[in-house]
Amino acid sequence: MSLSDAKARNARPKTKPYKIADGEGLFLLIVPSGSKYWRLKYFFAGKEKLLAFGVYPEIALSDARERRMQARKVLAAGNDPGEVKRQAKRVLIQKHENTFEVVAREWHQNRLVKWTPEHAKKILKRLETHVFNRIGTRPIADITTHDLLAVMRKIEEHGSEIAHRLLQICGQVFSYALITQRATMNPAVSLRGALKPAVKNNHAYIKPNELPEYLDKLEAYDGALQTKLAMKFLLLTFVRTGELRGAKWSEIDFAKSEWRIPAERMKMRETHIIPLSRQAKRILKELQPLTGQWQYVFPNQHKPSGHMSENTILYGLYRMGYHSRATGHGFRSTASTVLNEHGFSPDVIERQLAHGERDKVRAAYNHAQYLPERRKMMQWWADYLDEVAAKK
Repeated sequence: MSLSDAKARNARPKTKPYKIADGEGLFLLIVPSGSKYWRLKYFFAGKEKLLAFGVYPEIALSDARERRMQARKVLAAGNDPGEVKRQAKRVLIQKHENTFEVVAREWHQNRLVKWTPEHAKKILKRLETHVFNRIGTRPIADITTHDLLAVMRKIEEHGSEIAHRLLQICGQVFSYALITQRATMNPAVSLRGALKPAVKNNHAYIKPNELPEYLDKLEAYDGALQTKLAMKFLLLTFVRTGELRGAKWSEIDFAKSEWRIPAERMKMRETHIIPLSRQAKRILKELQPLTGQWQYVFPNQHKPSGHMSENTILYGLYRMGYHSRATGHGFRSTASTVLNEHGFSPDVIERQLAHGERDKVRAAYNHAQYLPERRKMMQWWADYLDEVAAKK
């Protein structure tokens, strides 16, 4: 006789557990505490087994019968419904443990060997600011193209360029999730072309015809001497500001007239050589009595064991009246423009700018590529700046 809902509801506990059968292996187990549990008895591979369906009345009689039917279908297909249920639970737990943020941080950690610390910090900060607060807690396997597009639309409010950059980053995170079998699709792939075209904000820079005025103001700079010398050295070497700030005395070879930046501090993770002009060496000689006792050529003014702060150069330019007119990074554009206009080989210029080498095997050996030509070019550039300053 099958079980009725009234019979299940009115069943009272006894001193020992007892069962009320419904048929086809399904029964309600009533324990002395009064709790009522749905159980299914079945046989698999010749062994008797039990499958739990939950607690009555949270799981109604009709629900328990539906679960019995599903379990019998699994049995008919030759599978153990108990093992299928356990596997589904494991998958669910794993899915909720592998949120977008968890996977993204793991991906980020694995990429550290290929990035400079500054670049790695910037990538993580962008994810924390724009993405984790929106989909960070979601299981990465559940995030759809629509979900990711909604995030990107919000980011577009801060600028199309950053939205494009973050879409690329998210795409790499999803690719990593696919490789590690924690996602089955990469929604970023479907969003190619969905965002507004990126409007790239190039770094503001001093145009060649503005150099005389700039050099005059730099010579008259009334801020900290170390900042003034840093800005002069940056113009002469046109390295990235992060590379300048991290310069160490141990990297300077006065005898060879070279500054060798190790691979771990370079954006492209390869050693970079900066031939030092006579003018660049004079600046270093002037700096030695000021900072030579410290590790960094340009130490932090408040904590000399560390390097110059990120905004020192920028604030120095502001002090000179170049707010929104120039950035430290912009001197790379200034130098490139002048050197190209004066007939220097684009390959030599690009190599000195340490722009990316597509051939990774070649990149491992090319830090000295075009070095004789680069030495001549860097000395020409320093002499050119002296001539410009003298004409003012």
